[in-house]
Amino acid sequence: MGRLSVTGTTLCVLGFACAAGACRERAEAARSQSELKQVVRQMVPAVERATGLRFKRDPRVERRTRQQVRDYVIDKFDHDLPAAELAGAQSAYRLFGLIPDSLDLRALMIDLLTEQVAGYFDADSGALFIPDDVDPSQVRVIVSHELVHALQDQYMPLDSMMQQRHQNDRRSAAQAVLEGQATLVQIQVLMPEQKVESLPDFWQMRDVVGRQQDQMRVFARAPLWLKESLVFPYLGGAEFVRWFDRSHPGQQPFGAAMPTSTEQILHPDRYAAHDNPARLAFVTRAADSARYEDDLGEFESRLLLTQWLGNEQQAEAYVAGWHGDRYDVFAAGALVWYSLWDDAAAANRFAKGLQLAWTKRTAGAADRRSRIDRLLVDKLPAVRLVDAPVAWPGWRLIPTVRVLH
Repeated sequence: MGRLSVTGTTLCVLGFACAAGACRERAEAARSQSELKQVVRQMVPAVERATGLRFKRDPRVERRTRQQVRDYVIDKFDHDLPAAELAGAQSAYRLFGLIPDSLDLRALMIDLLTEQVAGYFDADSGALFIPDDVDPSQVRVIVSHELVHALQDQYMPLDSMMQQRHQNDRRSAAQAVLEGQATLVQIQVLMPEQKVESLPDFWQMRDVVGRQQDQMRVFARAPLWLKESLVFPYLGGAEFVRWFDRSHPGQQPFGAAMPTSTEQILHPDRYAAHDNPARLAFVTRAADSARYEDDLGEFESRLLLTQWLGNEQQAEAYVAGWHGDRYDVFAAGALVWYSLWDDAAAANRFAKGLQLAWTKRTAGAADRRSRIDRLLVDKLPAVRLVDAPVAWPGWRLIPTVRVLH
């Protein structure tokens, strides 16, 4: 997931790898450290051929116990999302209704990542790590995926890319490219005879992957937003990278070519048209202090409507034409969210969908007030959502935004 991922950690979705082909049958057991290093040496040439990149230095590989994996997850999570940032993000996702008010996001994320991590590449040490409780038949699947991240790190600063503050959507798009390329290369390495073009739409396979992941205890009880956010980088990213490789042969989908939004991941034609999102900044604040600000992007905006409308296709139609957004959470528990749209029709359509969703979201909340407005921001069609306690002082002067040029 973008905004709450443990930077440097990659979750190898084994269910997807096996759904794509008979990986298990051709996987080789690797139990000892020496066998593990041998697997890495054997797979390096195949990864280089599939990516078109050469390793500048030999990748390192180490074993870790499950407790060491958990310790790593905790350390990375707390470093990349300090307490104040976590509290702000948790408040925002609670106010949007994407997580329950009672959910402890840090505890769930640590448990979930500990459960899900089948292997990870750590950019700080430049090594990839394999938990010692992983099924030996899956080692080649994991190594093929993590070697791609080790290679990516030799050509771009992975950590700095994933630590961009308050740029959730841009970070999610970057993560989708990195995980999408690793997922695609993983298939090419393990099944070299498989034509990538003949594989089904990756993003459409997420229901299958979700059902497989639901067999895992922590994942099964996670909110929809968290489940979809974990799967999106792998499957949505793989579909985008497959399109990119076909449209830009011989080029890498990162660096200057890195997409800037999840809209571009979901709709490669928007990437091809250089349809970059407008950037918004708050210029006036409410009487109480701002606590946290960020954006949702098209992907999470779609999840928000799916959460409350219960219809993904309907939600997808309502968010078509997204052009940027920004929200602010205030100390009193107020939420102000602006979104920009390609044209007036798209803004009207989204305002209608948001009104339907928010009516369900706020049913029975007598102590709060909300309003959804159509307006212009620097002459661009916009929709503004304000949801706050009835006594919030900011109702007298609702915070405003401007477009950054």
